[in-house]
Amino acid sequence: MEGFLAFVFDLVVVILRIVIPLLAIFIIVKIYSSLRHNRRNERPLIMLFDESDGRAVPVLYWENSIGRSRFCDIFINDPAVSREHAVLLRRDDGWIITDAGSKTGVFVNDEQIDGRTHVYLNDEIRLGSTTLTIKRAEEFVGRTRRSWFFNTNGKNGVSQRMLLVLITVFQLLLTCETCLTREALESGIIVLTPFVYGGMLAALMWATYLITSLIFKRVNFEIEALAFMLTSLGVMLSVHQSLRQTLVQFVSAAAGIVLFEFLIKLLEDPDHVTRYTKWIYIASLGLLAVNLVFGKTQYGAANWISIGGISVQPSEIVKVGFILVGAASLDQLQTKKNLFAFLVFSAMCVGALALMGDFGTALIFFATFLLISFMRSGDFKTLILAVSSAVFASTIVLRFKPYILERFQAWGHVFEEPYVWDTGFQQARTLIYCASGGLFGVGIGNGYCKTLFASESDIVIGIVCEEMGLIITVALAISIAALVLYARAITTRSRSTFYSISACCAAGLLVVQLSLNIFGATDILPLTGVTFPFISAGGSSMISCWGMFAFIKAADERTYAIKKAGLFASEDR
Repeated sequence: MEGFLAFVFDLVVVILRIVIPLLAIFIIVKIYSSLRHNRRNERPLIMLFDESDGRAVPVLYWENSIGRSRFCDIFINDPAVSREHAVLLRRDDGWIITDAGSKTGVFVNDEQIDGRTHVYLNDEIRLGSTTLTIKRAEEFVGRTRRSWFFNTNGKNGVSQRMLLVLITVFQLLLTCETCLTREALESGIIVLTPFVYGGMLAALMWATYLITSLIFKRVNFEIEALAFMLTSLGVMLSVHQSLRQTLVQFVSAAAGIVLFEFLIKLLEDPDHVTRYTKWIYIASLGLLAVNLVFGKTQYGAANWISIGGISVQPSEIVKVGFILVGAASLDQLQTKKNLFAFLVFSAMCVGALALMGDFGTALIFFATFLLISFMRSGDFKTLILAVSSAVFASTIVLRFKPYILERFQAWGHVFEEPYVWDTGFQQARTLIYCASGGLFGVGIGNGYCKTLFASESDIVIGIVCEEMGLIITVALAISIAALVLYARAITTRSRSTFYSISACCAAGLLVVQLSLNIFGATDILPLTGVTFPFISAGGSSMISCWGMFAFIKAADERTYAIKKAGLFASEDR
């Protein structure tokens, strides 16, 4: 191209490079704004009236811990009450109270309960020397505790359809930038293949939205919107590397959506999930066992299985099973036997991954186990013991795995001899290419980081930063990291502790994985070889990421419609 056409071409490219990152930030802000605003008001569901001092206690959550601990949702200052005495929870068939292993027991209308017991309006619940009477929410007069995250001031967030329109525009602009490369300018030939994948992604997104809104009657689509935006970036960045890999990414995204919807349906009843925990436990370990026997070594780890010419990573799918088993074991109503089983399950998963040589994924599993353990016990001593054991195991690994030791030796010295030409070559070049991208990047397909080994997976942050710029790179990282804050915020609004735990653990797993990828590729941490969620090439990783998002979606109280009628069907008994 010459003259005026070349000028127009350059102008369009510059505009796209500036507009796309700014639009991405705008979409991310709108997604989280919608998550904050589209909420029910902080009105009590019911009220508990303390007969002794006339105190009215609003019940705000689907599942409420009651006890003498200041960390309980309903605090009772009574020496005869245990620190965690009981749990009051709401289910489809009404309100239920259960003893949480207290010393003095729980009494409903002067009868001690055994297991889950339904309670109704005007029932009296006695814990220690304190008696609480269930009253209607309308009888509560006073102010409730406001959420630090959610905004319930009556303003509505952006509509779900508007989010999809914004993402569709983002996909269109992203597709245009993918077509307008330096090679297209020099040859005058614009390849339109990216428009095929961009169109298919947009169609897949709108089809998913229509199915979930019209058939499943769901009103929330923010989590899927974020996943589609990230997926679109991952697919488009792979176009100039391998069209086969681009197809794999798209097909895997479609398969991930199927898994996402399957998990949403499975998680609808937490008690139902608990009944299948044993089989999930066995299936997860079975996948890892098959991987140990038939695994193919790639990039130093035997965590790949080839089926019909297609390579898959069973460990990525096991992440879903790990969260399911962990959340079921963590539920405060489970037995110590189940908790011990989860400890054994975690040790076997991490051990199997270590035997495969996949220490990056093993570290992700271990970090998630620490998060689950702390949420269950709140005991720092347990964490210190677990971390000490891990440090000891790591010293053994470094002794018998020389290539792991070499990565640690190069850590922080990738620009120094001899690492800059050997162990630290990838990281040193990644840092150089990241710096060359500036704020807005050199354009999709125009970078040189893609010429490095494993650039599409382990060090994909280099491609993102070089070709799309620092602004969008930081925005992507924040969009995933903020899921931890959101998951923490919805713990008090979820229908069950199961949802709260699984959402926090899934978000935590994604953030640990994200941190290892970014910090490893940029030499802040040793290179571990894990993927950037949704962005790195890899079908198994894409499917796993959609599965993680399902846990966060399920924790949103809007996901499952609750029929309010009949909660106290027998209130006048």
